[in-house]
Amino acid sequence: MSERLYLRLAEELRGNEGQWAAYESKGHCVVLAGPGSGKTKTLTLKLARILAEDVAEPRGVACITYNNECARELETRLQGLGIEPGGRIFIGTVHSFSLTQILMPYAAAAGLGLPEGFKVATDYERRAALEDAFRATVGGPENPQNWRMRMDNYRRLFLDRSIPEWHGQDGQLARLTEAYEDELRRRAAIDFEDMPLLAVRAVRQNPWLQQAILAKYPVLAVDEYQDLGRALHGLVMGLCFRTGIRLFAVGDVDQSIYGFVGAEPLLLQRLSQRPDVDTVRLRLNYRCGSKIVAASSYALGEDRDYAAPDDAKQGTIYFHPGAEGLAAQAEHLFARVIPEAQARIEDLTLGEIAILYPAASIGDAVQEAADRHGFETIRTDNKALYPRGSALMRWLEACAGWCCGGWRTGKPRFSRLLAQGTRLFREAILTVEQRQQFQRQIMGFLWTSRDETLLVHGWLTRLRAELIDDALSSCRTLGDEIEILENFMARVDAGGDRAGMTLGQFSGQGVAADRINLSTLHSAKGREFQVVVLFGMDAGRIPWNNPTPKQLRESQRLFYVGFTRAKSEIHMMYSAGQPSRFVTEVQKRLVAP
Repeated sequence: MSERLYLRLAEELRGNEGQWAAYESKGHCVVLAGPGSGKTKTLTLKLARILAEDVAEPRGVACITYNNECARELETRLQGLGIEPGGRIFIGTVHSFSLTQILMPYAAAAGLGLPEGFKVATDYERRAALEDAFRATVGGPENPQNWRMRMDNYRRLFLDRSIPEWHGQDGQLARLTEAYEDELRRRAAIDFEDMPLLAVRAVRQNPWLQQAILAKYPVLAVDEYQDLGRALHGLVMGLCFRTGIRLFAVGDVDQSIYGFVGAEPLLLQRLSQRPDVDTVRLRLNYRCGSKIVAASSYALGEDRDYAAPDDAKQGTIYFHPGAEGLAAQAEHLFARVIPEAQARIEDLTLGEIAILYPAASIGDAVQEAADRHGFETIRTDNKALYPRGSALMRWLEACAGWCCGGWRTGKPRFSRLLAQGTRLFREAILTVEQRQQFQRQIMGFLWTSRDETLLVHGWLTRLRAELIDDALSSCRTLGDEIEILENFMARVDAGGDRAGMTLGQFSGQGVAADRINLSTLHSAKGREFQVVVLFGMDAGRIPWNNPTPKQLRESQRLFYVGFTRAKSEIHMMYSAGQPSRFVTEVQKRLVAP
């Protein structure tokens, strides 16, 4: 690591009181970071400082993130400081941390009762296990998969199943859960919900395990704490406030939008109020124009005293009441709204435009209108060509980018491709000799594939046969990734809906320099764009009809997250006479004297 580089960049934090206080913190620290507050820069430099000044080799730091996208962003920034993940620093999701740092090395010794050589169940295996469990405990003609969300939510509620409430609150769901997990174990498998729940159980029941983790990682960093739920909070309580691991957590209660999968923003709030925790607030928004920052409090429904820097541009907010119906609104969007934005903002690329909507189904109308008007798009909702969070697909896409000119420009760097591939197949690449062989094989394959006109199906077929199929079959954690790859290959094969896709087209799927971004509000979290269109902002869509108070509050936070993605312009589109109450509130407050 270049200490001079991180120290030089850290000087840039001095002008922001909150960032500097977080960087200087010595004990447990919680950073409450609003939108655009530079929290990733602060976290990156803090991690670099901890590794250089606070933690002696060979000990290191574990950094838990909400999703793989967050992990990749942190990895990229740390690599810019000369810090390679996989050495003294772990960066990954709470599921990855639970699996690779606790369950895989210690499950047997911790007495968790997992089968020897257990694997992570694929989607097919999870569905089959639920069907068998449903027949054994519930029965009836209903589709067992309709019970998935209820069951998983119930599992997350109880970190301790020895208490009477486990069966007392909903005995049927408790029995279904137990039968489902038994079916998984019969298949020598665990699922994603199992990972943090089993990890918490292992840590709580085994003080020696707490000490083993402390010996390896005396500091635990957590990003997007508000989204990670009870299991992560249980790990933090066990490791940091009972074992002595130092905590550095970053989050924002106002950006908690995953309540439907167990996120509980109050856990971050309680953590920040502990007397043994230093709490720092970042109030400057470096992303949004000053007018957008001011209006964000109207979007949230509460004033947080956020401000833009003195040199920030103003930004503009537009309201577009349109004809009823998504198709008509989408037509207006591509006929008028986007062309006019392109005319106003010099050098605006399509990749700097995002169209955000409450549900993926709404994106279909947007996609159809974009196609009619000749605009290239990229979808990052659940109708994307492949899941955005797939580590395997993003690595393959980066390899394709190297073949399509990256070898000449250094974007991406080959060393980064090698590091990512080694981590991805870490169960199969265990020795220095295996790493060197992998490096030789991947270099040979990519060097002979430098042709953006190659059909991606043939390229992937050859890559699998020559390089990765053996590794994939050796990795217990990549079952879902294999299914994703198989589905993608079927789509780009002859007869598939994306037949004829070239390597050049595939290499641009994860970056949208000349494609408009289409995304749900949920999937846009953590991203930023020059121009943001909030599309389909009708009453009954956000919030949905008849929400509970809790659902209403989360819907408003979701609206706020979308609102604060915009740097220069934000456009709200809705049916005339049917705007969301959130749109109405922003408009009313903006025109108030």
